[in-house]
Amino acid sequence: MNALGNHLLVELYECDAALLDDLDGITDAMVEAALEAGATVIDRTFHRFAPQGVSGVVVIAESHLAIHTWPEHRYAAVDVFTCGTRVSPDRCADILCERLGSKRQRRIHVPRGPAEDVRGPVGEPRPA
Repeated sequence: MNALGNHLLVELYECDAALLDDLDGITDAMVEAALEAGATVIDRTFHRFAPQGVSGVVVIAESHLAIHTWPEHRYAAVDVFTCGTRVSPDRCADILCERLGSKRQRRIHVPRGPAEDVRGPVGEPRPA
């Protein structure tokens, strides 16, 4: 597979609701996940919603990490998009699962790139 990038979609279930609503904690966890996985952090932006929930992005030289939390459902959706082979998307996910107290997860790996170069979970590319 000649993917230009790897996109890891992570569903975090049964998380600690208080942690999912903690703006500083989410920010720290996302930056830690990026660094521990070998990424180069460029920037970050996070926002806490009223009455609850946090969304944010960590921009890395290799692409990005994004998160959206729903504390009332004890759920978080995470995207880890990396280019190259230096950064481990699964290591990012492992750290976030631990830091957010997730008891159950689902991971979906999606190779990204031109259709002629990538065969992924959605099947063969369509002919032009």
